Amino acid sequence: MLSDQIQTQINRELGKYPADQKQSAVMAALRFVQDEKGWIANEDMADIAVYLGMPQMAVFEVATFYHMYNLKPMGRHTLTVCTNISCMLCGSGETVEHLSKRLGIGLGEVTADGKFGLREGECMGACVDAPMFTINNKKLCGRLTSEKIDQILAELDKQ
Repeated sequence: MLSDQIQTQINRELGKYPADQKQSAVMAALRFVQDEKGWIANEDMADIAVYLGMPQMAVFEVATFYHMYNLKPMGRHTLTVCTNISCMLCGSGETVEHLSKRLGIGLGEVTADGKFGLREGECMGACVDAPMFTINNKKLCGRLTSEKIDQILAELDKQ
């Protein structure tokens, strides 16, 4: 069941679209659920489908197509490393390697304490700052070096 807060947010989003195009709000609805719960379960996708009057498979297709949606718990701080060509050429492989070593996890995994999750993502549209990652799909961190990564992890560890 979608919370009252999520329903209010979806209703606000629905105001942007014609009444017969409710499915246009699916990406926002997925984001609202993830912002509230930290991830999106199959039950959440089913609830969104009912709320927007669309097939559950269509919601699932959107949720699995975009890398910004967590379909399992990914830790309090989800780090999504861009591994597209520009970032790869600028050292995203080394970024992933350094993060994996520091956190003791691989891509798609979460630290034992649940603090950090590590994911791979596609282009984030800021190639000038390659290599880069996002924190919880909200904060972009670019021009990464081992030292800068360590500093970011230390700040996040305090939260």
